[in-house]
Amino acid sequence: MTSKNISFVQKIIAFLHRIEDGILIGLLLLMIIMAVAQIFLRNLFDSGILWGDPLVRTLVLWIGLIGAMVASRNNHHISIDVISRYLPDQIKKLSNLMISIFTTLVCAVMAYYSLMFVIMERNADILAFAKIPSWICESILPISFAIISFRYLLLSFTSFFKLFKHIPQ
Repeated sequence: MTSKNISFVQKIIAFLHRIEDGILIGLLLLMIIMAVAQIFLRNLFDSGILWGDPLVRTLVLWIGLIGAMVASRNNHHISIDVISRYLPDQIKKLSNLMISIFTTLVCAVMAYYSLMFVIMERNADILAFAKIPSWICESILPISFAIISFRYLLLSFTSFFKLFKHIPQ
């Protein structure tokens, strides 16, 4: 791959990261505005938007899962690494590979079963709020887990190559 191709790929990845960040920021702003509007309407006018609370709950789900996708970009998920701090370098690399593979598999299973769940919800014709089907609100589940799984698959390859990079030939 030439440096021109690598630069093009890096630009595409950076663009996709900006889209993710933009969606995350937009949804967070929408959630804050809706929550503040609900509080304002309830306290001052004894009313509120009927579908406001379900929308805020849905936005919490979306923000949490898109935030997890953003965290998975560079392996910034929450981790407990007390033991790995004391491991020798090669064993730490092996540990990172095993963790990446395990995370890939768990997220792939989650993506599959959440897709089955969304399909069941679509077939059930249940409305979430304001005539929006519940499956649309839940569609972030398989999407986010599939993206996280794919990212950790790529991280697994990176960890694999780092593990065997310093082995004498």
